[in-house]
Amino acid sequence: MRQIVLDTETTGLEVRLGHRLIEIACVELIERRPSGRHYQTYLNPERAIDEGAREVTGIADEFLLDKPLFAEVVEEFLTFVDGAELIIHNASFDVGFINAELERLGADYGRIQDRCPVLDTLAMARERYPGQRNSLDALCKRLGVDNSARDLHGGLIDAQLLADVYLAMTSGQVVLDLGFEGGSETRVRTVQAPVVLAHRPRVLRASEQETAEHQRRLDSLDKSAGGQSVWRRQEADV
Repeated sequence: MRQIVLDTETTGLEVRLGHRLIEIACVELIERRPSGRHYQTYLNPERAIDEGAREVTGIADEFLLDKPLFAEVVEEFLTFVDGAELIIHNASFDVGFINAELERLGADYGRIQDRCPVLDTLAMARERYPGQRNSLDALCKRLGVDNSARDLHGGLIDAQLLADVYLAMTSGQVVLDLGFEGGSETRVRTVQAPVVLAHRPRVLRASEQETAEHQRRLDSLDKSAGGQSVWRRQEADV
């Protein structure tokens, strides 16, 4: 199976207000292993970057003046991703911006999701960790992924971190170190060994007092939620 972990940077948050892509970055996985291939390009958006986006990315308008237009790189970008499953955090954001760029080039290009199935890791994280922060930084912290190199938002480092997070969420067995700064060698390090049970685990059941306290806590959550809380619904489904 071929997967592409994708991240973009943009001039602002609202594609409907005409904001544009300024960076696309992709990391390739083959059978959940890094292939050593990646795609990254900066883009001239033909408009100014919002102050907030400049602060987050560290990218200045002047830096992008000599960069290619999306129309100049669209074929190589689509060739790199075509047919692969795209893994994106908050996929509707990136997909919306990519589709807007494709639409500017004409109907023949269609939509990116017509070329590639899309997996949204934010939706996956919200399902697995309800009620918790599920930003990329929060997931790195929760899953033990080292994001110390992420001083600013950048497409390639964010795609690498998302690959780490995705693999940790779905298997907990491998974390990538793609070594973009140290050469082309790809390394895989184990972060969790398979668990082998030598003895049947002992089951500890809640006491009556603990069960009563649990129910009081759920009652409090129901009251705060103005109805049946998520935890109460999950308990009812068991």
